[in-house]
Amino acid sequence: MSERIEDIAVKMVAGGKGLLAADESTATIKKRFDTISLVSTQESRRDYREMLFRSDEAMKKYISGVILYEETLYQKAANGTPFVDIIKAADSIPGIKVDVGAKPMAGFPGETITEGLDGLADRLAKYYDAGARFAKWRGVIAISDKLPTFGAVKANAHALARYAALCQQAKIVPIVEPEVLMDGEPGTHDIDRSEEVTRWTLQIVFQELAEARVKLEGMILKPSMVIDGKKVRKASIEQVAERTVRVLKETVPSAVPGIAFLSGGQSTDEATAHLSAINSGHDLPWHVTFSYGRALQDSALKAWGGKPENVAAGQRAFTHRAEMNYLAAKGSWTKDREQAA
Repeated sequence: MSERIEDIAVKMVAGGKGLLAADESTATIKKRFDTISLVSTQESRRDYREMLFRSDEAMKKYISGVILYEETLYQKAANGTPFVDIIKAADSIPGIKVDVGAKPMAGFPGETITEGLDGLADRLAKYYDAGARFAKWRGVIAISDKLPTFGAVKANAHALARYAALCQQAKIVPIVEPEVLMDGEPGTHDIDRSEEVTRWTLQIVFQELAEARVKLEGMILKPSMVIDGKKVRKASIEQVAERTVRVLKETVPSAVPGIAFLSGGQSTDEATAHLSAINSGHDLPWHVTFSYGRALQDSALKAWGGKPENVAAGQRAFTHRAEMNYLAAKGSWTKDREQAA
């Protein structure tokens, strides 16, 4: 595998393949396991991730990289094989979530700032030695009729840019993730407000990236789609695709090799349908694919249910969702193909 960050970035998004976001924190994975009445332990977390990473068809055909949590980066399968080696054997790229979470931002009620810059250069060097070749940092942008404020967007964009510069210095591709919350409170914004805030956020993010001298050819953008709030959801698939593409073309330089969307609280089917509409109906200057967590994993988690005898069923469910999103990244997903598979 080439060590040039530009080549790694292209490999992460090319050919319809996309990213599996398996970087849930210990607290988040507990919530997921609660839905199947499974106790979250180091062993149960290992078994779940191993089920996904050993899904050979999915990993080799449809998944270009896996975003890991720090525990998972260093974790080994039941037989002692490091997860990083299993991922590499599938010709997939190991990556690492490096932020330590969004915390309330002092002086900005209802808004957050993502932390984790302190000591990041040293951590990145260790993650590189452990096999990680890309990283992820999520900035969370609240949305309402009054939010976000310029101060919060600027602070999160600045942190994303500093993180990205440190990653590139460490020969690691940064995924820059400014998420305009779809499912945050109050969740009643319309698609016009979503378009306005997403455009403004991305403009500020790319201004900060330029000022931090981040090489655009060696990064991936992970944005939210332009979509109305979870409590209203009136926009059609075509409207979401049209508004999203319009904002991206106005704000994202063509030098960026790829855009890998987050699912952002969309249902599994919505996330796939929107991605396919974006790719099928528009001429795009970037590779546009997926970087999904729940939208790739939910059906697999339910099929597995924490039971060893259900590993094959969980892998089939994961492979199906990975294939559907691969088709969506090529703009060739249809409801008929979904139901026929």
